[in-house]
Amino acid sequence: MLDLADELTRWCAEGRDFAVATVTAMRGSAPRQPGAALAVDADGTAVGSVSGGCVEGAVYDLCREALESGEPLTERFGWSDEDAFAVGLTCGGVIEVLVTPVRRDAPWRAVCAEALAAAARKERAALVQALHGGALLVRADGTVEGTLGGGPEHDRAAAAEAAALLETGGRTALLDLGCAAPVTVLVEPSGPPPRMVVFGAIDFAAALVRAGKFLGYHVTVCDARPVFATARRFPDADEVVVDWPHRYLDAQAAHGSLDARTVLCVLTHDAKFDVPLLERALRLPVAYVGAMGSRRTHRDRLSRLREAGVDEDGLSRLHSPIGLDLGARTPEETALSIAAEIVAVRRGGSGVPLTGTRAPIHHDGGPSADASGVGREQRKIAV
Repeated sequence: MLDLADELTRWCAEGRDFAVATVTAMRGSAPRQPGAALAVDADGTAVGSVSGGCVEGAVYDLCREALESGEPLTERFGWSDEDAFAVGLTCGGVIEVLVTPVRRDAPWRAVCAEALAAAARKERAALVQALHGGALLVRADGTVEGTLGGGPEHDRAAAAEAAALLETGGRTALLDLGCAAPVTVLVEPSGPPPRMVVFGAIDFAAALVRAGKFLGYHVTVCDARPVFATARRFPDADEVVVDWPHRYLDAQAAHGSLDARTVLCVLTHDAKFDVPLLERALRLPVAYVGAMGSRRTHRDRLSRLREAGVDEDGLSRLHSPIGLDLGARTPEETALSIAAEIVAVRRGGSGVPLTGTRAPIHHDGGPSADASGVGREQRKIAV
């Protein structure tokens, strides 16, 4: 739902009634991850998507139904061998969807509205929804608004889980709270986009900046040479910083500006820049560290990093030479190969062609998904 924050914040301000269908779990070859959402207002206007088209019509109808009744509901969509023409995911996966009506008379509307506004402002916060309809807003500073409606124990447990996801940069998750009276909640964190830091103000960097923006990253270019590191040369970058790369990385790490979603791309292929930089980068808990250079440069770089004290576990995290083997030659093709490797690392992909293989097209969304539910099942939830 939080991907639609700007539009749904406007709907709240206009006093519209609407319902939101959110993917809570997926398994197998499903096109959208948990957190993908479709919203429908009382006039039938729809925004967002939960499946890339496979089941949008059925989910749209469920939103209208929930909006009419005022009751949350869940539904599972998957392929049915018994009825190949039943509503389901033709890609063969399974998704579960929570449909929440956000009417003006809903007790959780104010909490949802504030959570949407926080997401639109890119603040670090998490919306927690109980499947019976209660809601909490948990902010990064620890403040909590709203209630799940099941008592203080549920609220405290939910707030703790949400705070943990915010701290680690986690994604949307369906969680079972370990309370005396168990309850299942959907936690949707929001906050700033993940960061991509590109070191080396070269022509390949300009193309990589564009690819990073396309993938949704906040992109910074850093280089120690002011003649090259200019906003004019990198108009698509969010920031252009003139500083020694290792010094900038140290400052960002000390400030807490790097997290488990951050990707670091080292394009300097100059030992005086990249060795002290990589020595630090490979010790940080970031998602990806890649370095450009020939195989000869890579061997020399490994030797220098070992001399600098980087152990084999650290070296194993280095993607060098950077990118997938696409036969790339131009800066744009090289940027594509780097971006493809970043996606593969983040999503657990192999990087091999799908043609002629049995590899899944969409990778498993996590252990919260339920493998048992092929076909279609709807469950009304008593409020």
